[in-house]
Amino acid sequence: MPESQPSWPPAGGGYPPPAYPYPYPPAPGQYPGYAPPGVANAPKNGMGIAALIVAVAGIVTALSVVGGVVLGIVAVVLGFIGQGRAKRGEANNGGVAIAGIVLGVLAVIAGIGCIFVYVGIWRTAGGGDYVDCMTKAGSDTAAQQQCTDRFREHFENKFGSAEAPRVQESDSSSLMPA
Repeated sequence: MPESQPSWPPAGGGYPPPAYPYPYPPAPGQYPGYAPPGVANAPKNGMGIAALIVAVAGIVTALSVVGGVVLGIVAVVLGFIGQGRAKRGEANNGGVAIAGIVLGVLAVIAGIGCIFVYVGIWRTAGGGDYVDCMTKAGSDTAAQQQCTDRFREHFENKFGSAEAPRVQESDSSSLMPA
């Protein structure tokens, strides 16, 4: 008996491919002529944040004068740049930029105020006389030492001892009960 063979369609199918009247539809969320969703211009908040950070650093270093004045000025400049970006809608942290400006101005004022304090202390301590004495002493080490000793004595008379207070050592056995 002859073997029966299944009747399969010939290779290549014999069926025509389905005909779509339009090209394939776009993937979900993608429409021709529009930007993909979720892609938006991120706000440029870096200048405002940098202004605040630099301003805080300026206030912390205001006693060094240079730190307060220089960092304060940098903070004010960065703050104005950040505020400009916020006004144009490029950033959304205008308040942070304003805080950087205000704290930067305070750092500059504190740094300049420290200059006046340091100059006052220098004058009260006799710093000008010390510089004059050292200039006259030239390279004579004995005369330079005499100038330094006079300055130290004058400083101690005005402000108290220039040395750190000394702690009196006590016998540790007197602290322990018998």
